[in-house]
Amino acid sequence: MSSDHQDDRGPDHPPEQADRVAASAQDSARPRRNTYRSLTSRLLSADAWVDTALWRAGRSFAEGLRAYDRFLRRFEVRGFGRAAAEVGSDGATFGLLGLLVLLTFAQPAFEATRNADWMTTEDFAVTFLDRFGKEVGRRGIVLNDTVPLEELPDVLVKATLATEDRRFFEHFGIDVIGTSRAMVENLRARTVVQGGSSLTQQLAKNLFLSNERTLERKIKEAFLALWLEANLTKRQILKLYLDRAYMGGGVFGVTAASEFYFRKNVRELSLAEAAMLAGLYKAPSKYAPHINLPAARARANEVLTNMVQSGFMTEGQVIGARRNPAVAVDRSQEQAPDYFLDWAFDEVRKLARRNPALARDRIVTVRTTLDPALQRQAEQSVDSVLTEFGQARRTREAALVVMVPDGAVRAMVGGRDYGKSQFNRAVAALRQPGSSFKPFVYITAFLNGYSLASIVPDAPVSIGNWSPRNYSRGYAGPISLKDALTRSINTVPVRLSIAVGRPAIIETAYRMGITHELQNTVSLPLGASDVSVIDMTASYAAFANGGLKASPYAILEVRNSFGRQLYDRNRNEPEPERILPADKVGEINDILVNAVENGTGRRAIVEGVVVAGKTGTTSAYRDAWFVGYTGNFVSAVWFGNDDFSPTDRVTGGTLPALAWQKLMAYAHAGIELVPMPGIDPTRLKPAQIARSSDGAPAASQPRILSTRTAEVLGQIGRALDALGQTASASEEVAQP
Repeated sequence: MSSDHQDDRGPDHPPEQADRVAASAQDSARPRRNTYRSLTSRLLSADAWVDTALWRAGRSFAEGLRAYDRFLRRFEVRGFGRAAAEVGSDGATFGLLGLLVLLTFAQPAFEATRNADWMTTEDFAVTFLDRFGKEVGRRGIVLNDTVPLEELPDVLVKATLATEDRRFFEHFGIDVIGTSRAMVENLRARTVVQGGSSLTQQLAKNLFLSNERTLERKIKEAFLALWLEANLTKRQILKLYLDRAYMGGGVFGVTAASEFYFRKNVRELSLAEAAMLAGLYKAPSKYAPHINLPAARARANEVLTNMVQSGFMTEGQVIGARRNPAVAVDRSQEQAPDYFLDWAFDEVRKLARRNPALARDRIVTVRTTLDPALQRQAEQSVDSVLTEFGQARRTREAALVVMVPDGAVRAMVGGRDYGKSQFNRAVAALRQPGSSFKPFVYITAFLNGYSLASIVPDAPVSIGNWSPRNYSRGYAGPISLKDALTRSINTVPVRLSIAVGRPAIIETAYRMGITHELQNTVSLPLGASDVSVIDMTASYAAFANGGLKASPYAILEVRNSFGRQLYDRNRNEPEPERILPADKVGEINDILVNAVENGTGRRAIVEGVVVAGKTGTTSAYRDAWFVGYTGNFVSAVWFGNDDFSPTDRVTGGTLPALAWQKLMAYAHAGIELVPMPGIDPTRLKPAQIARSSDGAPAASQPRILSTRTAEVLGQIGRALDALGQTASASEEVAQP
């Protein structure tokens, strides 16, 4: 073969060698193809296995469902039974969800049960004495170990159960049957004629909750009732209810009510009397026999009917009680200082929180600061003014507090009629003080360099869009602070507030005795922020005593049931703190005396007595105040309406000043007058010089004693205390 036909693979690769190379390449590629085919085969196998497994699982699941369906068909219900089952199933589901929601709402209520002493917390049996040692009233509840349940009259227990909870010993805390029956009756009458709460639920409310009518409170009440049933026996629950229920007249529990309404030991109650007491649970103020005896007897007759209907007694057994209804004690001539006692009872509770000995012994006797003669005169002064002018001037309510300059409250009027409303307007009501707030502004200015002779322009002033005007609608031009406060100019205190700053005024008011929050608004200097009557009285007392802090107090001494002294104010309380300089107090006193003698408070003048004070009237004549003081007494008087409706142009210089004058003229008759700090008594006008007096009125007791008399009485009191402590020690030794 010629060279022209040589293989084109070139001279470097002869034909034989090239074939060998190709064969070798084919041999090396074959394992790779085999490996690829093997991997592909395995993947396909795995895929097939998965598909098969899923198919078999699906078939098995379907067969299981068919088997489960065949099994359930054995229990298949049709018609009404099926509908009932569906409703029951859904009801159980939603009921469980509802239970979880209710438990969430009930959690706050259970916090109250964590107190280990919840059965007796803040519950006292208190006998109150006036400042002379004479009993004036009682407050609190009778503890459950005072009269055992076994010694309470059977008719009283039956009357209670027949009226409040006939199925008490059958239910578990919530009477489902009774509640359903009450709902049906209420729907028929289209009003609330029957209550659905069980006796246990009512006790839960008395122990842990308030009287607010809300769904949240009812939920808490239901759960707490279950909790009480789980932790107490039925007899314990019944006993607690009988001791804790409010029975009107400021008393709690059937034992106290028996003494109050019938002057009887609870063990001696007749059927008619027991029925009358059992009728008080529903509405004690409405059915209290000392307020409305016909209504109380009608309610007692309903209780007797309940006893017959419940099977506790027969008609023949109750006929005598129907024909001879109970006769309550006539208390029409008794005027217990109920507003004062309510406040004093709260003070006892507060004292117990910081006095361990008092917290342990809850049957106590408390000697208070109350002056019964002054209390009667305070009530008569308010009532006489309202009787004479109230209707014509569209004024229905009033409040008043009298204290001596150190803070001891001598009298308190919280409203016109305690029987109709127990709301204490002297302590709990917050009303705008109007111009009677201005002395706080002026004393703050005096503390910051001003004096009563400082000149400030009475001219238009604006803070933003607010421009106050004077009552006269005119302006006096440059005026001294003494004349400005005497004439109750509005622009001047506003200018002072700009100069010294409203925060400084608020701080001064707090330091003097205002306890409620004051709003830092442009109208603050004119008395636009709410205060209470007792706070205003205490604040002005700092002027009357020369600049000392005068916190209002009602308790002089507390003794336990064995006569041992648990608290003595003179021994247990610190000396009063000085909060105002004496010279600045003298300046403000000079102005406020002038405000009475020559300003808006002239109706408050008391002959022969130096009187200082300030009137206050708010917009639309909604609130009228007079806050005044002498060297002996301090008193704030408020007139207005509970619903904030306007009066017929009643100002602080009219009805409040008139009531204040009636009270203070009586209070200062025949007593030793104490000079007002910084004021010369000889400044009195001739018309104000007192006529000669032979002494206090025959029906009254002395209220301010001479120094020598006070010293002698103090020595006698200390000797009696020593004898009492010796007797108490002897009793302790004699006790096992």
